[in-house]
Amino acid sequence: MRNVAALVGGRAAAFELGVVCQVFGLDRSDDGLPVYDFAVCAAEPGAVPSTSGFEINVVHGLERLASADLIAVPAWPELDLRPSPRVGAALRDAVARGARVLSICTGAFPVAEAGLLDGRRAATHWQFADRLARRHPAVRVDREVLYVQDGPVLTSAGAAAGIDACLHLVRREHGAATANALARRMVIPAHRSGGQAQYVELPVPSGTGGDLAGLLDWARAHLDRPLTVDVLAARAHLSSRTFARRFKDATGTTPHRWLLDQRLQRAEELLESTELPVDAIAARAGFGSADTLRHHFAARRGVTPIAHRRTFRPAAMRRSNEG
Repeated sequence: MRNVAALVGGRAAAFELGVVCQVFGLDRSDDGLPVYDFAVCAAEPGAVPSTSGFEINVVHGLERLASADLIAVPAWPELDLRPSPRVGAALRDAVARGARVLSICTGAFPVAEAGLLDGRRAATHWQFADRLARRHPAVRVDREVLYVQDGPVLTSAGAAAGIDACLHLVRREHGAATANALARRMVIPAHRSGGQAQYVELPVPSGTGGDLAGLLDWARAHLDRPLTVDVLAARAHLSSRTFARRFKDATGTTPHRWLLDQRLQRAEELLESTELPVDAIAARAGFGSADTLRHHFAARRGVTPIAHRRTFRPAAMRRSNEG
């Protein structure tokens, strides 16, 4: 992934376009981060008004999509206006030659209009999920998740979920160390699982037994321990049932699922940054055995731990080993 194009319509969503520009459009080579050939394009180049009262000058037309490895479609404000058929054709042609597509928020609508979401799971902002499902019944709209990847298309929910989706792509392309370094540069959390709920109805109250932030930090620092709901609940001074309910209310997921995500992330980091054998990594990440790590890694990542290490190990480490 070296060439990235952001596609806007007749109006540009300022924040969502800014997310794409922040992740893919800035030169952060001074921090050793990847640099992309980045451009913004539109079906009608020129002055494009934004949703925030200013205009952007879009230089490139749809021909720019023909060379992109990734096409990012930020939120699409004009949902009542179907995009030009040329937009759909350009997106389909790009995917046919092997490009990937990322949508943020209502950017899923022009991607669905192109037929690229037919038969696939897709996410969009929860306020527009029913509308997407009605307009495109062949799309399997997931109303809960932050983002979901199905084949060459990655769709995400509103606003900040776009940051999570972008970091997910960077992580899959360049590894956890690069994604974490980029997150630090942007001063944002390094990783949120795509399966996390979009909208938390009842935040956990502050006060005794209610502040989970310190507990989650403690759990991350002790993943090698046999953490259970009972153990976490005891540290939170709550009953196991109350803790599990409040955890789900606060995070949108279960303690078990959250721990599994954290352990997989730790295993990825160790695979990429160390020469530890798989059984040692399994122990440090809290899986207990290499077989358990392999099982969960294959189920959630689709590859073996060793295959992940080969793919994402830094180039310098690979050269050292080969030497």
